Amino acid sequence: MKKLVVSKKYNNKKLDKFLKDNIDNLSNNLLYKTLRKKDIKINGKRISENVTVFESDEILVYIPDNLLESNISLDVVYEDKNILLINKPANIEVTGNQSLTNIVHKKYSNCGFLPMPCHRLDRNTCGLILFAKNNEALTILLDKFKHHEIEKHYLALVYGIPKKKYDKLEAYLFKDSSKSQVYISNIPKKGYSKIITTYNLLEKYPNNTSLLDIEIETGRTHQIRAHLAYIGLPIVGDGKYGINEVNKKMKSKYQKLASCSLKFNFINDSGILNYLNGKEFKICINLNL
Repeated sequence: MKKLVVSKKYNNKKLDKFLKDNIDNLSNNLLYKTLRKKDIKINGKRISENVTVFESDEILVYIPDNLLESNISLDVVYEDKNILLINKPANIEVTGNQSLTNIVHKKYSNCGFLPMPCHRLDRNTCGLILFAKNNEALTILLDKFKHHEIEKHYLALVYGIPKKKYDKLEAYLFKDSSKSQVYISNIPKKGYSKIITTYNLLEKYPNNTSLLDIEIETGRTHQIRAHLAYIGLPIVGDGKYGINEVNKKMKSKYQKLASCSLKFNFINDSGILNYLNGKEFKICINLNL
């Protein structure tokens, strides 16, 4: 049983939002099954609906602990005393509650420094995530990402065939945080930031899809997904910027986008990480399944 008290932050918010933010590994299926069984009490009253909660509400959730254990194991691609490189599956955030970082912290809970992610991927984008295993490495890597001294490539399965085999796309992106969505413009506008996305066509398929190698010079929220959709090449499986009919037809639950390679191209001295300069890590991912 879990006993929780609603904080001011969640006043007048939905129960599912509060519980998912405050109970690790609570899935939608488990939450709504628990609601149907009336195994949740608010202020002593059993409920069966996703009601609104208020500050100071006392909530009892009757879920066995074993059902809340994460079934995601860490797919470690490379590890040494300074860094940890993990192949992140889709359907998990990098940070926050119920995240990849939570799982990493539990595994490394006895270490003096809890490994920290140096960059991000969208929840439903899979692939390489780099963690620093000490504060000195974290400081160096954050600086290297900021100055584009770490080269990242992505694979994207898109609906449509690009007219050019290679293109360097420039546009402007606006992030609407309230809707968790971004918008693209081909001309500068107030509140919009410049984005640069480069693609190489790797394969063309008979079902009007193609496989692209993507590199971004700017790392804006949803940049790859929104930019490709803007030029008429939406990523297969993308529920936000893609085409729902195509996603259903191709039975794609998550966007077919993966961070597939990472290369260290250090220009300046990198202290304890100098040994990584020139190294490249790749993973094989088949997005055309």
